[in-house]
Amino acid sequence: MECRYCRKTFSKGEHLRRHERCLGCKDTGSRPFVCADCKRPFARQDALIRHERLHTRKEGAEYASPASSAATQAPAVPTSMSQIVNTGVRRTAPSAEVGTPEQTWMEQQSMNSDVPDMLQAPDIGSDLIWPDSETLFQTIMSMDSTNQWQMPLGTLPFLPGVQQAGSDICDSQSNNFKSPDSFDDRGPAISAIPSGGSHRAVHDVSKMVSNLSSSVTAAIEATSITSVFLDECLHMFFVRFIPTFPVLHRATFVFRESTQPLLLNAMAIGSLYLGPKDSIAKGEALWRLAHIAVATNWETLITHRGPYDSCKGVQLVLTALLGQVYGALSKNRDVRTTSQAFHAIGFFWARHCGMFDNPPYPTTNLPPLNAPEATIDQEWRIWTAREIQQRALLGHYVLDGLTARMSGRPTSVRHAANSLNIPSGEAAFEASTGVAWLNCMHSENPNPPTFRSIFSSLFSLQSPPPTTLTFSAFSFRVILEGLQSLVSDCADDHATVGVPAKPEVRNALLQVYTWITASTHLPSADTLEILLQWHTTCLNACIDSSLLCRHICARYSIPQHVWGGSQAAIPGLDVVKWANSEDSRTALLHAIAIQEMVEQLPRGRAHVIHIPSCLFSAATIFSVFALAGIAQVNLPSVVDWKYLVSRADDASVAMTALAEASVSSETKRFLMGEHPSMFGVGGATRNLMYELNSMQKLFRCLTSQWGISIDMEVVMDQWIGLCH
Repeated sequence: MECRYCRKTFSKGEHLRRHERCLGCKDTGSRPFVCADCKRPFARQDALIRHERLHTRKEGAEYASPASSAATQAPAVPTSMSQIVNTGVRRTAPSAEVGTPEQTWMEQQSMNSDVPDMLQAPDIGSDLIWPDSETLFQTIMSMDSTNQWQMPLGTLPFLPGVQQAGSDICDSQSNNFKSPDSFDDRGPAISAIPSGGSHRAVHDVSKMVSNLSSSVTAAIEATSITSVFLDECLHMFFVRFIPTFPVLHRATFVFRESTQPLLLNAMAIGSLYLGPKDSIAKGEALWRLAHIAVATNWETLITHRGPYDSCKGVQLVLTALLGQVYGALSKNRDVRTTSQAFHAIGFFWARHCGMFDNPPYPTTNLPPLNAPEATIDQEWRIWTAREIQQRALLGHYVLDGLTARMSGRPTSVRHAANSLNIPSGEAAFEASTGVAWLNCMHSENPNPPTFRSIFSSLFSLQSPPPTTLTFSAFSFRVILEGLQSLVSDCADDHATVGVPAKPEVRNALLQVYTWITASTHLPSADTLEILLQWHTTCLNACIDSSLLCRHICARYSIPQHVWGGSQAAIPGLDVVKWANSEDSRTALLHAIAIQEMVEQLPRGRAHVIHIPSCLFSAATIFSVFALAGIAQVNLPSVVDWKYLVSRADDASVAMTALAEASVSSETKRFLMGEHPSMFGVGGATRNLMYELNSMQKLFRCLTSQWGISIDMEVVMDQWIGLCH
């Protein structure tokens, strides 16, 4: 179906009719519907009705989302989807419908609204936890794909032969390109391009982007997304996801101060925790909408600065982080590939905005306990913004390690060179009031160490690592991800310049284990999650589980879509021989511990982003033993993890008196493959085939949150069939 005005094609009749009505009103200029309050004219009655709701909501603002007192001080940067994606159109062709400075953010969202009546959401008002979800919903549904998703034409590259008079992007004397002085330095409008091939090429690209965006917005409409759904998603994001990945602060989060791509990615993650089966499809539609907005308009989003942010671009870096977390563990393989392709861009944006150069919040700025509540609240919000900025960067370090392993590539940054300070304790970050935060801050370390200094102490020969440091669960995750990157760098047992040897990495892991077990301030669920990641890192120090998985699948012609990289078998690896080695038995003890800890996690905490890969690494070890004909193993009654990690790699450790202790002796005999009767009466027996079946059920439980578990469960099913 083709528009009779502009020849644009549509797949649905209602989309074509809505499009033609919009163009018809623009051609005639007819705006017969006028607001009784502000006298603003509208071309359609439903647009007027939505606009009048805003007046009603402003009068009853007692149930609106909390707004920051400094919101009016923030620079006027476009944060709505319709503002962001239409920036290029407004630069080259200003419209009389552009909102005036006196208009509020919500009023500007209602401009040019054109939503069919069947898409109107009910006026639910205060029934929403986040009332502004209704406004976001109306904004999404009112986007006209004919002009809202056009790529800003001035950002397209030009051919070297095309001269651009008056442009700062190209030197007309030498035809040498140079970087623009700012992100607002554009080339001329499309009308300035000479007619011919170049003009046609730009037009075709613009049409391609428009058609792509039309399909995305059509998918949004097809999934029947409502404002209630958006509200539920954001609620679940803060209730379920943020406790396991604390990069946003619920108590100071303000809906209207957040860019819409950030909100959409948060809601996409929150959709993973909802019960209805169609929630996954709806969440993916939100993710795609946010991805297109960021990919085509990051140069606008990077200029956004919140009222308490110390620099620009913080919300863009957060948006990239949440979008890549969703994509990295998605059921959709194309979405996973997209996340892997863009996974390092957050570091680039952060460096460009100077986020790594901002010092931490100075403790000298802490107000006294008897200070006015308004003063305490002001400093609390400043501190929170700085803490969120730091945690966003640290979140990218965690995600960088996870994505690198998934894609089979090295990490994009050197984790051991991380110059950021460790974040605050969770008590201070989770405080719900300024007074509670201030009470927690007086017990915080005024001079927190950097992660670089922590890694240096773990591998220092001159001085032992400090024993008085207090780490949060989030800090432990960053440290363990850094050690995992070092394990991956020395996985092939060949010396690499600048990379510690495996014995050194194992000693560092041993020290981290000491820190974890001594951290009595951590909740039991946090301790389990950290130990889960620690055991997986130790397992990979024995053998790279991703390489082992790819080897098994290549050996038995099993397709797998979990780990990227080379899918060829490892030359010279004999699985049966390796399954009878000391390394394999060490890895098996770690794998059994991983399975037990996942089963012990309380309900609601089994969605840490590391759990699928940790559990799949353990399943790989179980499968290797079963394929080698070792379906049943006898275990020591108690495992001495300190001995298991350090063992005989270091001659000084081998000469100690660890073997005199019964626990260490039992662990040592298991590693050497001695007869199980020597382990004592407390030793347990495990049937690995039964454990694989049990683990397969765990993956099915994870599929509702992390879709990649579906591909993992499919591979496991093939392995179990081979073992039988």
